[in-house]
Amino acid sequence: MTLIADDHTASELPQLVSLDPRDGSAVASYPVADAAEVDRTVAAARSDADWWAAQGFAGRKRHLLAFKGQVAAGARDLAAVISRETGKPAGDALLEVVLTLTHLDWAAKRAGRVLQRRKVAAGLINYNQKASVGYEPYGVVGVIGPWNYPFYTPMGSISYALAAGNAVVFKPSELTPATAKWVEDAWNRAVPGHQVLRVVVGDGATGGALAASGVDKVAFTGSPGTARKVMAAAAANLTPIVVEAGGKDAMIVAADADLDAAVDAAVFGAMGNAGQTCAGVERIYVVGSVAEAFTTKLVAAAAKLAPGGDDAASYGPMTLGRQSEVIAGHIAAALADGGTALLGGPESVAGGYVGPVILRDVPESCAAVREETFGPVVVVNTVADLDEAVSRTNAVDYGLTASIFTKDLHAGARLANRLRAGAVTVNSVLGFAGIPGLPFGGRGESGFGRIHGDAGLREFSVVKSVAVQTRSAMIKLLTMDRSEKDMHLTERMLHLLHDPKKH
Repeated sequence: MTLIADDHTASELPQLVSLDPRDGSAVASYPVADAAEVDRTVAAARSDADWWAAQGFAGRKRHLLAFKGQVAAGARDLAAVISRETGKPAGDALLEVVLTLTHLDWAAKRAGRVLQRRKVAAGLINYNQKASVGYEPYGVVGVIGPWNYPFYTPMGSISYALAAGNAVVFKPSELTPATAKWVEDAWNRAVPGHQVLRVVVGDGATGGALAASGVDKVAFTGSPGTARKVMAAAAANLTPIVVEAGGKDAMIVAADADLDAAVDAAVFGAMGNAGQTCAGVERIYVVGSVAEAFTTKLVAAAAKLAPGGDDAASYGPMTLGRQSEVIAGHIAAALADGGTALLGGPESVAGGYVGPVILRDVPESCAAVREETFGPVVVVNTVADLDEAVSRTNAVDYGLTASIFTKDLHAGARLANRLRAGAVTVNSVLGFAGIPGLPFGGRGESGFGRIHGDAGLREFSVVKSVAVQTRSAMIKLLTMDRSEKDMHLTERMLHLLHDPKKH
């Protein structure tokens, strides 16, 4: 990303130029939205929000499926834009598009069933009330997206917010504005004349302006530090926020695990997308009896990978160039504190490209174990048993995802219930990513709130309860003129319903 002054007049907004991290070539250039432009965009979105809410579930479903059709028809073109802005191979970018469309389709078709008004039992005392609960749109939702999965991740909020009846103002990462603009254009082709999805381009100041603009809810994906800044900006208007702030995801390998399957998943989770996956694998705890066999297989598999700038490469460069400095720092500190490099090392960090790195016996206090490395680096530490693996997994401040490999599926399920994580997979990594019915989100430093699934639809909805009195109450309590008879009957009913001696 590069910010440059506009060449035309000094009064015009500066331009943001997105760059291909593989060669530094320009992908696209857009005006940077300042606070005033953000406010204008949000104000314009409000009129579209009214129209969108009025379409009802059936109307929104029809428009969302038309939007999905536009994206599907241009999937290869969109993947090419994603590839250029992130540096990831085109095949990886196309997979991102496919997974995203699965969620968009599900949200469009499911929203009516999840959010429609439904009856609620009023109870014996309130027999004269007809109770129901329903869900209404917030209005305008601001979405602040990341650069590592510039389509899949923000669309996890956008798809569900739209399906719930909200208009969306989307501020993409400053590294990937062309991807967002492509999506906005696809919407305008599918639903001409109604800009329910609008994009504002800019840097951190633009994101802060969106959070402070008075939107009705904010969905943010990024680092915990930036999340705190966004929350502070949103707090001025008491704007609710959902946060996905990364992870330090662990894999547990039991003594009975299928080691080949575990290795295949570990390499994918740790090295795929150049390790730039918040829900991947950054640390592995393997039971001692299989530790040597596992690490031998892991090193052999990862050694076959090589980063590069073409589609034949295993993965691409660091999308964010300065991330290489973080990665180099984590590796150096781990080795200085007694860790061992089984594959690669400091020399693996070569400018914007980082070769696969496997570290062993790294102290649990090191940044490589406790902080997000966000590169193709994985720590493998040996544990005495699964209890120790659970304890170490839960010891960090992050709590996004984790994975377990064991042939005992019952034991795997029991372990999953003990892990402090928002999502756990057994015998796979990222197995939940393509299951739209599963909510996604974390705890601790990984954030709060959920996208995807029924919970994701409700996340972008306001609950409204309605009680309709259909007849007069036999016992009149909601009055300033309560009778002694009614109070006597109430006390008798209290003991009848709630006194443990009566049950």
